Amino acid sequence: MEHAPHLLVVDDDLEIRRLLGKYLDGQGFRVTLAADRRECEARLKEHRIDLVVLDVMLPDGSGLDICRWLRNERSDIGVILLTALKEDVDRIIGLELGADDYLGKPFNPRELAARIKAVLRRGRAEPEKTGPEIYRFSGFSVDTQTRVVLDPDGSEIDLTGGEFELLIAFLERPGRVLSRDSLLDLTQGRSAEPFDRSIDVLVSRLRRKLGDGGVFRLFKTVRNGGYQFSAPVEKVHG
Repeated sequence: MEHAPHLLVVDDDLEIRRLLGKYLDGQGFRVTLAADRRECEARLKEHRIDLVVLDVMLPDGSGLDICRWLRNERSDIGVILLTALKEDVDRIIGLELGADDYLGKPFNPRELAARIKAVLRRGRAEPEKTGPEIYRFSGFSVDTQTRVVLDPDGSEIDLTGGEFELLIAFLERPGRVLSRDSLLDLTQGRSAEPFDRSIDVLVSRLRRKLGDGGVFRLFKTVRNGGYQFSAPVEKVHG
């Protein structure tokens, strides 16, 4: 168990904490619990956490503020937000702040476990044994083994696991129009929920981080179709 992923579950509802702690422990995870922001910050200092399951509504602050802090200070930690079922604004803001995924309450713990595993796979993928593949486009380079993205000046661009997987999905299919459903399936292994904007938010974040603007866009929005990666892509085997 000492090498199992270490989760931090942050929720002010004692029953939810106990339920998730017991269930996720049974799924092979190490689990630490916190009831509020203060306890969350203390546990993060005490333990090496791989992923935080974070309720948006906490008694001493917003989970969105914790999400923002994690992305600024601990970008290696995965974040899954728990939101009220109808709070679409919280979900969208959370994704914009860098959350890897979200789940609306009430939810099935089995679905949460599946999403946790998906986020951990994206964030900690094993290097390819056959050597890296490097994608080059518009002066950028992307190394699939080290998961390092460099801009045209050679500076590293910090991407979350979800952002990196989405970028790879585009780079593997340049010029193809990819629907939001297909992108969700390729990157997260799930289908879209009604009014699901997670792909739109991730594309927006990639555009911002890659400086994608002006007349020519790397990520072209196709009306009623999805998105298309417009730049020529060169693939080099290391």
